[in-house]
Amino acid sequence: MNKHKAGFVNIIGNPNVGKSTLMNALVGERISIITSKSQTTRHRIMGIVNSDDFQIVYSDTPGVLDPQYKLQESMMKFASSALTDADIILYVTDVYETFDKNQTFLDRVKKVEVPVFLVLNKIDMSDQEKLEKLIDLWQKEIPHATIFPISALEKFNTDNLLTKIVETLPENEAYFPKHQLTDKSERFFVSEIIREKILENYKKEIPYSVEIEVEEFKEEENIIRIRAIIYVTRDSQKGIIIGHKGAALKRVGTQARKDMEVFFDKKIFLATHVKVNKDWRNKPKSLKDFGY
Repeated sequence: MNKHKAGFVNIIGNPNVGKSTLMNALVGERISIITSKSQTTRHRIMGIVNSDDFQIVYSDTPGVLDPQYKLQESMMKFASSALTDADIILYVTDVYETFDKNQTFLDRVKKVEVPVFLVLNKIDMSDQEKLEKLIDLWQKEIPHATIFPISALEKFNTDNLLTKIVETLPENEAYFPKHQLTDKSERFFVSEIIREKILENYKKEIPYSVEIEVEEFKEEENIIRIRAIIYVTRDSQKGIIIGHKGAALKRVGTQARKDMEVFFDKKIFLATHVKVNKDWRNKPKSLKDFGY
């Protein structure tokens, strides 16, 4: 009789290497938002995979960066904590990244005592010769790591990675109920979907100045009624978010509502409003209220 396995698998790495794409591929559900912009992930998000024999608790953490304000300091705390409470670490890099990016954090990865799987992502954008050189370089950089060349987007070699994760998990009882998919609330995913659409629709500093608060989430038999506040740091940003005659905000709301209807498998009524919370990214109370 097989003994049950369970453990925490923490996904870490620099921005833009495809951590969230990998997380979603491994979980089999769209848990983490994905955009081409850096700093897309702000929180530590868990995705839980269950079978009769094992439970894997994945954590997608914010990308490693040099903090410029208190919000980013909180984001880095999420990333750093992932080094201390994991049973397995997935250190994600890609075929473009060099070692010197956040070398200090990489040096900490080298010192951890739990198994490290170095995931070399985006191999569909490389050739065999370059790939072999990168594998050799990374093996010398982190000698104790097991290297997995993959394409998270194409789901190439992710099955082999999953098999190795299951083999390496410690024997434990499940940490979460078998039906649970994540540790986050429905309101959290509403705010993340809206924030994803803002990341996709606005340029420069605007997406990084935005936070979402879900004031109302009321589920009825045939519809979910949601009211969300989009906070910005300056008055000028409020006008940009709303756009001419409200067109920009309407576009974001429509795109977010469609994704929510897929996510919740139910009709959604979404009302969005924009408010100013000046310099919220540097206010400890505001950061705490927003869950950082």
